[in-house]
Amino acid sequence: MVRRDGRRRRASLTRALATCALAAALVACSTSRPDRAARALPTDCRATVTYVALGDSTVEGVAASTPAKNYVSRVHERLRAIYPGARVVNLGVGGAVSADVLDQQLERAVKLDPDLVTLSIGPNDITGGVKVEEYERNVDRILGTLMERTHALVVVNLLPDLAVTPRFRRSDRRDLVGRLTVRFNEALAKQAWRHGVAVVDLYERSRDEVPRQPELIAADGYHPSDLGYARWAELMWATVEPKVARC
Repeated sequence: MVRRDGRRRRASLTRALATCALAAALVACSTSRPDRAARALPTDCRATVTYVALGDSTVEGVAASTPAKNYVSRVHERLRAIYPGARVVNLGVGGAVSADVLDQQLERAVKLDPDLVTLSIGPNDITGGVKVEEYERNVDRILGTLMERTHALVVVNLLPDLAVTPRFRRSDRRDLVGRLTVRFNEALAKQAWRHGVAVVDLYERSRDEVPRQPELIAADGYHPSDLGYARWAELMWATVEPKVARC
């Protein structure tokens, strides 16, 4: 039963990712939304680029040995190598759910007039019993606002597979959490597609890499370690890099 559920989860998310990829291609080819397809960071390396990070404890950097080791700081460091004047505003808060981003972080982000926004939110919605429909409505409003009220390149990540973390791997909630992670990722991918937002697939990467590299997870058995945050930043940067200036 566990193996069959695992296959179902993988097949379900594969369908979601395929839908997202197709939708992204349609957005890129659309003539009705050229601003969304063309979003990129400034072409002038002297520009003062503002990077705003939204989300939860993984954005704040819980379990990193220092703030400089979280993924947001690492992405900012790479930005500064191209844009020396780049600045970062990290609005991530441990324990945040999607409603917190909507109510407490989003308006602050808009007022900062960002060039780049990353969003990572969802695990606390899952563990806190938030319905997937409510989560999807919140994500829809967050992404819609960012796309309508800012010129930013917006990047979201699919949720890592929580079921492979030590906290849940041997828990009686493992299969439930695994199924919910897929459902929440489907909702996230759907809204990212709808709004023309770039998606980074941390789900499949975590399923493949965490069991083979347990050092990617911190001692708390849940959050990324310094090494895990470095890998996260690497995957995020792979999506951002094609959109930066060539100086």
